[in-house]
Amino acid sequence: MSRGPTPIEIVLSNAEEQTLDRCVRRHTTPHIIVQRARIIQAAANGMNNAQITRATGISIDMVRLWRRRWVEVQAIPLTELSLEARLSDAPRSGSPGKFSAEQVAQIIALACELPEDSGYPVSHWTPKELAAEAMKRGIVPRISARQVGRFLKRGGTPTPP
Repeated sequence: MSRGPTPIEIVLSNAEEQTLDRCVRRHTTPHIIVQRARIIQAAANGMNNAQITRATGISIDMVRLWRRRWVEVQAIPLTELSLEARLSDAPRSGSPGKFSAEQVAQIIALACELPEDSGYPVSHWTPKELAAEAMKRGIVPRISARQVGRFLKRGGTPTPP
């Protein structure tokens, strides 16, 4: 008699098995995706969560999570939802971005202008001066120098990839 609840059973189609195998063997697959693919393969081979944890060193909570997530999306064909999408992180909670891509692009473009053309007696913009000028021009109602600095450091993308 086994202890604890019986884990959700995973049965893979031939296409799913082959796709998981290719994913695990491909050298360009991100490590976290390979790790999750191995959890699914082990579960499909009949291992329970505790066995997978011992074999992989991955926490039992992580094994449960990815077993459950796989079962939730398994009915969707691989042609509609790729393996990488199935094994990727779920969207994180939090407030939406405060600045549109257009606003960020305008701030980056502003940083490419000469400060003296806007009446600043300096040769290079500082984030503080860029923030002030962006608000003065009406690009954004409010922005901190620190946020401007983040945009410049990331190359303008409003959210990390």
